[in-house]
Formats: sequence, C-alpha cells, structure tokens
Amino acid sequence: MNILITGASGLIGRELSRTLAEHGHNIFALRRKSWQIPPYWDIERGIIELGSCGPPDAVINLAGENIAAGRWTAERKQRMLRSRIASTRLLTEFFAQAEQKPKVLISASAVGIYGDRGDEELTERSHSGAGFLAELGQAWEAATEPAAAAGIRVVNARFGIVLSPQGGALATMLPPFRMGLGGCLGSGRQWLSWISLRELPMIIAHLLQHEELSGPVNLTAPQPVSNRDFTETLAHVLRRPAFLPAPVFLLKLLFGEMAEDLLLASAKVRPGRLLDSGYVFKFPELDAALRHLLLPA
Repeated sequence: MNILITGASGLIGRELSRTLAEHGHNIFALRRKSWQIPPYWDIERGIIELGSCGPPDAVINLAGENIAAGRWTAERKQRMLRSRIASTRLLTEFFAQAEQKPKVLISASAVGIYGDRGDEELTERSHSGAGFLAELGQAWEAATEPAAAAGIRVVNARFGIVLSPQGGALATMLPPFRMGLGGCLGSGRQWLSWISLRELPMIIAHLLQHEELSGPVNLTAPQPVSNRDFTETLAHVLRRPAFLPAPVFLLKLLFGEMAEDLLLASAKVRPGRLLDSGYVFKFPELDAALRHLLLPA
C-alpha cells in the first residue's frame, strides 16, 4: 500500500514507519512546509501538497503536540488543541474533496476521552467523560467527520499510554526507578491502560486489513493495571526497590491540572473491538512487555 503518515517523526510515527516499510509498504511522511519538498502541509494556511507521491491508499494521522511535555498553561492547552483539531480537520477535508480518496484514514485519539472513571470497565461503547483530555478527545474525533461523510473508512484509534524506553511516560520514569527512587503516584489505585510500542505496528496493520473496523477502536493491552501494580512490576523487572510514593498534593503543586487529568485519573480500558475482530496480542501482560522493552535479548 501507499501510506501517508503525519507525525512520522514522533515516537509512534518512527516505529510505525520503519515496521510498515519492512513489510513492503511505501511510506510517505507528510512534513511541515519548511521542508519545501512534497509531500508537505502548511496547517496555518490550509495547504496540503502531495507532489509525486500520488493519492495514498491509506492515511495515518498521528500529528499532535506532546500532552506531557510540561505544565498545562492556558497557552499550552490551546496549542494542544490546535495541533490536533486544525491539522485533522485540514487533512480530512482535503481527502474528502479529493478525486481519488484513500480507502482508510486511521486518526489518532486517546483513552483520555473517557475521563476519570474509577474502577468502571470501559469499552468503545462507553460514553466520553469530563475534563480537558476528554473534551480534547471528543473534538479530535469530531474533526474526522468530513472524511467519514465522504465515504472514507475512518478509524479513531484511541491510544493507551504507549510504553517505550525511547520516549513518553516510561522513558520519564526510568531514571528514578533505576536509582531505586521510584514509587506509585498518589494512592496507586488508579487504573492505567497501556500498550507496548512494539505492539502498535501490528495493531495498525490489523486495522488497515480489517475493513469491518471503523469508528472508535481502543489501542490498549487486554490487561490494564493499577498504578501500584505498574510500579511494582517495573521495579521488579529492573530489580530495584520502589517505595517512594509521590503524594497527591505534591503532584498537584508541580503539575497542576495535568496531575488530575493525566497522572491521577483512572481509566480501566479494554480493547473490545480488537479482540472481537480476531487480533491476538503479542504482549498482553505488562511484565513480559516491559522485559521485552528493557532487558537485553
């Protein structure tokens, strides 16, 4: 397939591009206009230039500013919104009007759309929640409507916390945990829905192939864990103690709204539609996933 990817230089985009290319697909990265060589896009001016890469068979939209890169000021929240909604709307309207449309658009979303739900088991049928991340997720998915209305199969890929030592939450945790200074966040009872970076290309390939899948699909491992269990498992894999919890008041002092919406929120998410479609997880359990990511073969 000819596959166009936005956000190809990010953590997920790099792994996905490499793996799909190894499996024989032609990968084109849609870059910012500063590259000057198509394919590129200029989101502010509403321009997409595909050049000689031709009409893609599939589009994978991963563009968006890192939500965990710093404290959520009003300005940062607006940037997070713009980097997702404006870019997705431009992309979907462009291909909705194209003479040759892609067969499928896989557009990133996140399990943050469910909000803080305690011990409730969440599937794709669950309603969205409250809070900034939930509102962002709803607007992000709504931005794909022009493509769906034009007859393009749209998959709203609701990513769980992506585990990789190269970036994201796990990379941030590793230095203190390796020094024996790790610990759970707050009470540790909040549910964490995760997915290994190594699993994601296989899931995306599954989504490309299974035409019955459209709309929201949870990209999480089938066994979510509590923050306390995650802490203990990571410490065990690294053979380090983990007895220094981060109290709620300190997390709120350091991170403000991000602490409540991201670090302390609980989402027990199940990948119901992936399992129903026959996907078999290579890394369904946290211990094996972390060992594969962190320990030498």
